[in-house]
Amino acid sequence: MRRSRAALAAGAVASAVSAVLAAPEGQANGSALYRDGSVVAQVRAANVAIHAAPGSNRVLAVARRTTEFGSRTTFAVTGIRGRWAEVISPLLPNDVRAFVRRSEVKLSRVRVALDIDLSARRLRVWREGTVIRRIDVAIGAPASPTPIGRFAVTDQLTGFNTSAYGCCILALSGHQTNLPPGWTGGDRLAIHGGGGLGSAVSTGCLHAGEAHLRWLLRRVPLGTQVVIHP
Repeated sequence: MRRSRAALAAGAVASAVSAVLAAPEGQANGSALYRDGSVVAQVRAANVAIHAAPGSNRVLAVARRTTEFGSRTTFAVTGIRGRWAEVISPLLPNDVRAFVRRSEVKLSRVRVALDIDLSARRLRVWREGTVIRRIDVAIGAPASPTPIGRFAVTDQLTGFNTSAYGCCILALSGHQTNLPPGWTGGDRLAIHGGGGLGSAVSTGCLHAGEAHLRWLLRRVPLGTQVVIHP
C-alpha cells in the first residue's frame, strides 16, 4: 500500500530525530551536525513554557508564538527525551538549554548548519557534509569578542535600521556578555552588514557582505544551528 505524503514526511522527521539527535554532544557539534543538519521545533500555540528539565515544574522562560522581531518562533533542537525536546532559545543565557513539550511544537528538519571560525574570520555553510559557501566576516574586537558556543538563527530581517546593520540581518540566539561601555544597541548576536571584513572590529556581531547576506536569507532557515569556535 502506498504511504501518504504526510506519513512519509512524519517518517522523515522521526528518522531525523533519532539519527541526528542520538549523536553524543561533541559529535553533534561537529561532523554529525554538518553532515545531517538538525531538527527544529516551531511553536504551535500562543506561547510555550520552557522548562528546566523534562517534567519539571520549574519554568525558565515563556516563549511567544512570534519573536520580538515578528518571526515565527522556531527553536533549534539539540536532544529528545521522551515527550520533551531540548532546545536553544534566546530567552536563555548562552550555553543553557532547556525543554519544551513536543506536543506544543511542530518538529521538522533543516539540512544546513553554519560554523564560524574566529581565528580564520570565516563563516562556512554546510550541507550533507559539504561546504557550499565560504564567507569572510568581521568578528568582535578584542574588548568585545564574539562569544563562542552553539547558537541558532532566530530571525531573518530586511530593512531594519539599514544605516547600522546593512541590507539584511540573521539574528542569533546568543548574547554578547562583554558589551562596550555606553552601548545601547542591545546584547543579541547577529550576522549583518558592516565593514572591516576579515578584521576584529565589531561589538561581537559578525559582519558580512551584502551579496552573501542575501544568499544566506534564501538558504538558511529559522532554527539553523550555528557553531562559533576559536
